[in-house]
Order: sequence, then C-alpha cells, then structure tokens
Amino acid sequence: MELHSLKVFQTVANEKSFSRAAEKLLRTQPAVSLGIQRLEAELGERLIDRSGKELLLTDAGKIVFDFSRRFENLELEMSNALAEMRDNSAGVLIVGANESTSLYLLQHIVNYRRLYPKVKVRVRRSLSSKIPGQLIDGELELGVISYDPQDERLHSQVIYTDHLAFVVSPDHRFAQRGVVSISELGMETFIAHNVLSPYREIVLREFQRHRVALNMDVEMPTVETIRLMVARNEGVAFLPKMCVEQEMEKGLLCEVRIEELTVERKVHLVTPRRRALSHAARAFLEVVKTPE
Repeated sequence: MELHSLKVFQTVANEKSFSRAAEKLLRTQPAVSLGIQRLEAELGERLIDRSGKELLLTDAGKIVFDFSRRFENLELEMSNALAEMRDNSAGVLIVGANESTSLYLLQHIVNYRRLYPKVKVRVRRSLSSKIPGQLIDGELELGVISYDPQDERLHSQVIYTDHLAFVVSPDHRFAQRGVVSISELGMETFIAHNVLSPYREIVLREFQRHRVALNMDVEMPTVETIRLMVARNEGVAFLPKMCVEQEMEKGLLCEVRIEELTVERKVHLVTPRRRALSHAARAFLEVVKTPE
C-alpha cells in the first residue's frame, strides 16, 4: 500500500466529494475515483458508500481514515526529525571509550551539549584494544583511545596530551620529595591495572633496562580502586595525570617525578575513514577542533 493512495482517500473523505478532492489534489476526477477503487481492491473492503447524495464512509472506511491521519502525522514527525537532524538539534551521538579516556571527553561533551542540547550522547565503555575494531565494524562512530591504532581504515587525531603520573600517599616516604630515582623503586609495591596497555609495556621496559624490580603484586580492575589503594598507602601506582588531578588538589595523593622515566600519553579521537558520519558525529568533530 502506498501512502499516496491513503492521501487521496483522506482528501475524498474530508471533502465528501470526488470532484472537490480532484481539484484539491490537482488531478482529474476519474483518476481520483480509480485510485479509491484500487485501494478498496487492495484492502478487500468497500471504504465509501456512494449510494446517497453525499459520500459516507463505511465502517472499514472509518478505520482506514483514522489510520491515514496517523500516517500523515508520522510523516510530518519524520520530516521534522530529519530537519532537526540536519540542523544538529536532534539525533544520537555514540562514542566508545574506556574508564580513563572517557575523562578526556567531559569538557568536549559539555561544550557539545551547550550547542546541541537535544542530541542524546551515549558513551559506551569498552576495552581500548577493541574500539578500533568496533569502529571498523560500524558499532561505533567515534572512539577515544590512548594510542594511534595505525590502521589505514581509521583516521586518528590527538585531542589531549597527558602523562603517566607516579603517585603515592601523603604518608608515603616519597611524598615530600619532588624527584626520585628509578633505582629507589625496587622495594615498592605497585598497584597495577589489570588491563594491558602500551604504556604499561613502556614502564616495564624502562624498569628492565635499569635492572630494577617492578613488583606488581596487586592488580585492580578500575582506576578508582587503584586510587583508593594508593591513598591508603597500600602501594604506589602509575596513573594518567588527568585521573588523579582532583585527588592531588585535595591532598589525597601526591605526584613524584621519576628522574629517568617520563611517559607522555596522547589521547586520540578515532573515526572510520571511509564511512560517512552522522550529522551529530560531524558536529562533535567540529566542537573538538574549536579551540576553547
């Protein structure tokens, strides 16, 4: 069934006349009559009682007329929704990020929501290693990861530069020292994140190169649990600086620089290179590019 046939029927029902409906639709009366006959044949029901002076709807015609108005309203809603989407005032933005990289999105999301408050923003938590594949497979439109995926099917741009911070409790023996040597860390208990990352490998290599033991006797599932363990002086940790800034400002954690080890952490916004992005995603990229 075509929506046009329903529009013809609705016009006839409203005008109670084939001739007036034809004038309104800019068609001939025989064409309008034929359209109604075809609709009746398709539905297997007589819709209009033509026996009297005035056209009357049958019981079936009343049902079809009610649905035709619903379809008309839905068509209008669809047109409005598409227009809003083109103006970036509606739609859904889906971004993939892990626990730590989602923090880098916060200010961008705040700026985006101020410009496009009707767009729904969904940040899906995912392992950083899986986000490139999810982008390629179409499960995500945008991804935020802390490494360059180096895949020709993806485009990557740096949106934030951070570093790994060596953090200790205010009660730790290093808390009042601004700098320590890597050789002094061999007796420390490191609270490690049990998710593999390229930065973990960099730290491991540096400790091996300096022949210093890296005692990762405790592994925790989230950055939050690592922060709590370190704050209680149960160990020390390497964490992204942005993830511990508030705790450092409150005096719950202290950052100590390691003389031989500086690990820069670049956060990348990744998009599929060959797939068209939604209006909402393209608008978000423009917000990210705009300097604050």
